Amino acid sequence: MTDPIRVLHFADVHIGMENYGKTDTNSGVSSRVVDFLRRMDDMVEYAHDNDVDLVIFAGDAFKTRSPNQTYQREFAHRIRDLSQLAPTVLLVGNHDLPINAVKASTIEIYETLDVPNVWVAQDYEVKTIETKRGDVVVGTAPYPIRARIMQDINTRGMTVAEQDAELQRILHGLLDQMAEEADTLAGDNLPRLLTGHFTVAGAVWGSERSVMLGRDVQMDLSQLADLRWDYVALGHIHKHQNLTRERDGVPSVVYSGSLERIDFGEEGDTKGFCWVNLQRNQTTWEFETVEARPMVTLRVDCRTVSNPTQQVLDQMKRHLLRDAVVRLIIQLTPETEAMLKDGAIFDQLKRAGVFHVAGIRKEVERRDRSRLDVSPEGLTPTELLDRYFISLDVGGARREELLEKAKDLIDQE
Repeated sequence: MTDPIRVLHFADVHIGMENYGKTDTNSGVSSRVVDFLRRMDDMVEYAHDNDVDLVIFAGDAFKTRSPNQTYQREFAHRIRDLSQLAPTVLLVGNHDLPINAVKASTIEIYETLDVPNVWVAQDYEVKTIETKRGDVVVGTAPYPIRARIMQDINTRGMTVAEQDAELQRILHGLLDQMAEEADTLAGDNLPRLLTGHFTVAGAVWGSERSVMLGRDVQMDLSQLADLRWDYVALGHIHKHQNLTRERDGVPSVVYSGSLERIDFGEEGDTKGFCWVNLQRNQTTWEFETVEARPMVTLRVDCRTVSNPTQQVLDQMKRHLLRDAVVRLIIQLTPETEAMLKDGAIFDQLKRAGVFHVAGIRKEVERRDRSRLDVSPEGLTPTELLDRYFISLDVGGARREELLEKAKDLIDQE
């Protein structure tokens, strides 16, 4: 029996995400961009140490379709390192595509320069790739470009839903054709891998909707969980998940997820990449985690405390905030808001060694004002004050006491 092919599967690196960062003095780019690049470095080191045979990047290299030259250079450095270790497949994702279909994608330059050991997968096709532990049949399904896939379809008069259904029908046909071709090329023994960049119905979203480009189309899981494949490596959704986890006898259909957290929607998500031992009908894989930048949300209820600042400081001391992106959500009343000392809170955050303060949001509970039911011009000062105390939920006995003192002051006028 031949050794399994060691495959690195990763996706959605989105170089260029700069939220919650500042300029890094050493590199001249955002400190958050440095985070994303370091996660790639950690992954490359793992691939080197574990003798990778094949690298699958399942799409979305940059945040935007027009990344600046510095981001392109930094991504290229790491792709060069990977391609020197093993054949590297770069699948085109939606963020890699230009708005104009005739323009080049952000990763097409690798094909133009004929970079050794790199295959830029821009089409739905199947190839046999030679690795040091044996051949692998690889099918590629880049992000579906509607105009290109439906160029021979007359969509005049079709609703949006009808166009989506027709697009799905065509895509399902392409995937079935690719699986058949892979089966023919692979024969009985060669392992087969499909990589795609799209949404699969039933997948759990991360924060990618906030950076989504274009209208999305959903694929059926049944089209991917095909026995003619041994592993399906997906990109596009940032949350790592195995869509066939509870299904026996079918290949694993896996989103590797993004390498780094993009925003607080991914606060609780574990980040990393997949390490696959690819073998015909015996494939296994593991999710390897990386030390992604921690994001921490602190919610503090200060509506009923006498010292809201201390309440916030005490809550902060209960959490590990060093090197984290932190946001505070503080519940207050108008009275406790007036007593809150922002300076003391920022000082404590600085002493805690936070990486970045994403913000302090104050949710002030405003009491609904009681309706007077009569014109205020017809009320005495004492009656107006009484209604004010009622709006503040001041108790009956306490209200009477305050009103008596108020009457004495009014009488002295």
